[in-house]
Amino acid sequence: MTIEILMILGFCLAAYSIVGNDVPQTLGTFISSNAHRPWWILWLYTSSILTVVLLYGWWVSGVGDASYGRLETIPFPEGGITWLYIVPPILLILLTKYGIPVSTTFLVLTIFSPSSLGSMLTKSMMGYAVAFVVAIIVYRFVIKGISVYFSKTRDHKPSNIWIGLQWVSTAFLWSQWLIQDLANIFVYVPRQVPLEFLIFAILVFIILLGMIFYQRGGAIQKIIDTKTGVADIRSATIIDFIYALILLVFKEWSNIPMSTTWVFLGLLAGREFAMSMHLAEVNKYRTSRNVSKDAMKLMVGLIMSIVLATTLPWFYNLISNL
Repeated sequence: MTIEILMILGFCLAAYSIVGNDVPQTLGTFISSNAHRPWWILWLYTSSILTVVLLYGWWVSGVGDASYGRLETIPFPEGGITWLYIVPPILLILLTKYGIPVSTTFLVLTIFSPSSLGSMLTKSMMGYAVAFVVAIIVYRFVIKGISVYFSKTRDHKPSNIWIGLQWVSTAFLWSQWLIQDLANIFVYVPRQVPLEFLIFAILVFIILLGMIFYQRGGAIQKIIDTKTGVADIRSATIIDFIYALILLVFKEWSNIPMSTTWVFLGLLAGREFAMSMHLAEVNKYRTSRNVSKDAMKLMVGLIMSIVLATTLPWFYNLISNL
């Protein structure tokens, strides 16, 4: 199998696995709160944002960089893409099938640059901690009364203002996620992406997005649906704005890739803990159990990433020298 075919295969597998694992986490509240709308409307909206973000990033970089500079410290393999780099996205597809929200950043990028694991892990852990603390402060003290009001009026039809705000917050969050996580997919292609390959990539992403929305999020969506009030457009809007702002801050802080999965689950964990303090409908024991379960899933992904980064290259060299 030629290096070019492996490169395209790796790119497509990474796109398929990452879209299946990470997109429901990012657009999960949007999917839940718009379950009454035709899936293709949501698909067209997010696809148009994706197209603009990709074309803009590629154009303003001046050198065809579609990863917004996130791959500056992770060079393209000198020998090209081999089967060694195909394993992580295949494993990610299997984990996604069972609804395990592992970090694609660790699982995919670590195999390309094992030395970058420490810096990516540090930034991701900070992201989880910041999201957790911010969520507790916001939901426990800043908007405590609003949370109670949302809970009491959950069955009321939302106003057009909230509907508009939610679609704006989704566009903001979706663009920030793309800027952070496009590196996990474009790591499989040379850092200067030709225009024809960019167009091919956009088409691949749009098709995969269509599959996600048609399936209403897939297995990962079940994690979002267990959280309190995410089907309420008002609650979903606030979650999306906070999540997007945290990603924006970390994007400006450094170009080191980070796990958006860790930030997302940190935000939901802090929110659930805060709401369990003043909403009778939120069971404290169940909240602790769900947060612990999500954290364990993150640790499973991290351990797998470390194991892959240390054993796969050794195994590849062993096979190649036989």
